[in-house]
Amino acid sequence: MTETESCRPPTPPADQAEPEHWRTISALLSEDPPVPDALRQFLCSLSPADTALAVSRLSHAERGKLPTALGPEQAAVLLRDITPEQGTEILEKIGPEEAAPIVDELPAGEQADILRDLKSRSSEAILKEMPRADAEKARELLQYPSNTAGGIMIAEYLAYDESLTVREVLDDLRVHRARYGDYEVQYAYITGQDGALTGVLRMRDLLICGLDLPIRDIMIGTPFHVPAPTPLDQLIRIFEEHKFLGIPVTDDSGHLIGVLRKSSVLSAAEKEVNSVFLKAAGIIGGDELRSMPLYLRSLRRLAWLVPNIFLNVIAASVIALYQDTIQAVIALAVFLPIVSDMSGCSGNQAVAVSMRELTLGLVKPTEAFRVFFKEATLGLINGTVLGALLGFAAWLWKGNLAFGLVIGGALAINTLVSVVLGGLVPLALRKLKVDPALASSPILTTATDMCGFFLVLNLAALALEKLPAS
Repeated sequence: MTETESCRPPTPPADQAEPEHWRTISALLSEDPPVPDALRQFLCSLSPADTALAVSRLSHAERGKLPTALGPEQAAVLLRDITPEQGTEILEKIGPEEAAPIVDELPAGEQADILRDLKSRSSEAILKEMPRADAEKARELLQYPSNTAGGIMIAEYLAYDESLTVREVLDDLRVHRARYGDYEVQYAYITGQDGALTGVLRMRDLLICGLDLPIRDIMIGTPFHVPAPTPLDQLIRIFEEHKFLGIPVTDDSGHLIGVLRKSSVLSAAEKEVNSVFLKAAGIIGGDELRSMPLYLRSLRRLAWLVPNIFLNVIAASVIALYQDTIQAVIALAVFLPIVSDMSGCSGNQAVAVSMRELTLGLVKPTEAFRVFFKEATLGLINGTVLGALLGFAAWLWKGNLAFGLVIGGALAINTLVSVVLGGLVPLALRKLKVDPALASSPILTTATDMCGFFLVLNLAALALEKLPAS
């Protein structure tokens, strides 16, 4: 396996009118046979963002032609420039015999990432076509979940036996300079004869020490390290508490197996938060792109929307119980959706905060009382402010103080309820081992609508004699 490098210039041209690059790519692919050199040169002239945009505009058939036209090495560069979803779509369009050489050109960590995103059948078929040594290395990385140290670490790092001298290490660096050129090297990791991590060697110390000095004499002993199963939330806390740029990762026996970069952890955290956001928005089954097949996009959305029909019917049933009240005071119908929507917005803010804190490991499901107190205090303040504003508007419209008090009071109470629920529901679902990103929003929406409708109509029924007639 070799490292791939982008062939594009480091700084793409700026202040240009946005050209339709995909038309050029489409024209090159339509040649019979395609013009590989021209296609490679054109893609090398694009920034990653322009490449991803152009690929998204190509037809399904054209995207399937790209790997063959480019060849394995340049196709691997393409995979690193476009989004992971586009990459997996392209690899699943071609056979494993053609996909394997492309995946083999990627660094080991990126191999594991893209194979993890593929269907298990496609992933295994590609691994069978790869060189045995590279396939085994990829399988080792695939055994770790994507949100753990083992799933985030990189497998390209410098490691030397503690018995070597400074001269021997420098000789190795010179001999393999082409291979090591792609590594992000600030430290070398020192291991014992059994492969166990024993120290860390700074490059600066290596360069200024005597050539015949054993590296064990200049290494930093007992380095900080993390086991491969360490979860993402714990890794985030470690990098927040320490000024590390990278941390060695070890297996159960203490053997060095990879290096964890701070930038990789931050990217994984961002990806996790984005995934939660998409689920909460009703996109089920992973990220969605409009270049995906129509049936797949439809199924992913319907999986969330269909159950919501039944939940909304339940919420609307509250209105049916108070038909007489609504007929007596038609103006109530104007404010029902406002009370429901405003309360729902407040509740969703609380859901978002709880979801983010759960994702980053900043709150635990057992901390329900703390979350209740924090959200109830905030809900009381915001509910009072919002209720006063909407109640004042209702009073001005109808010139009836009782009407304003009913609307304002309902919004104030419902905001308090929805904020508290929004904060607690994700914690309760996580404790029940239900994905809170999928279930929190429908549960909150149904509860907020039912409670809002009930409060407005029940308070109105109690004060019916004082409300303005229809």
